[in-house]
Amino acid sequence: MSARVELMVGLGNPGKDYAHTRHNAGFWLLERFAQHHQTSFAYEKKFQGELARCAWQGRELWLLKPQTFMNLSGQSVHALAQFYKIALANILVVHDELDLPTGVVRLKQAGGAGGHNGLRDIIERCGGNEFLRLRIGIGHPGDKQNVTDHVLNKASKADEALIYSAIDRALQVLPQVIGGELQKAMHTLHSDTE
Repeated sequence: MSARVELMVGLGNPGKDYAHTRHNAGFWLLERFAQHHQTSFAYEKKFQGELARCAWQGRELWLLKPQTFMNLSGQSVHALAQFYKIALANILVVHDELDLPTGVVRLKQAGGAGGHNGLRDIIERCGGNEFLRLRIGIGHPGDKQNVTDHVLNKASKADEALIYSAIDRALQVLPQVIGGELQKAMHTLHSDTE
């Protein structure tokens, strides 16, 4: 058993222009999770993010969508974690992942930023990397020069369907992840061959 999740963070960029871009896959998952649990997001100025709260097996689970833009996500995460005294080990960060094929979803404990600016900022501002990551594959465009366009452009209908399919599979194992049963969740997710 690992630490239970007290804060789930979805990474993305705020505003209508970015709503359907691949970089917002973390937002997409949190929005779907909140919908399933009949809770909604409200902007909280002191946390620079949209926040929702849900009861989870008799305790509070916070959902956060930083509104600082991706590269400054750590400001929002750090502010909320400090305020509610949530340890890094009790935080799950959901983000898009270039290094996974579109539609593949993986769970990872700790690690570096892997070139992801949102993760990099969280690691720097929170002073550690012990948080969990739920990585949603968005595929790599093939050339480093095309990465920015790839993540900041709207996914094709086919890619969007694959990403939402990955989100649905992730939602099925989230109860295990939140409860600290990481090995069980990883076994389910990582044996998926899509």
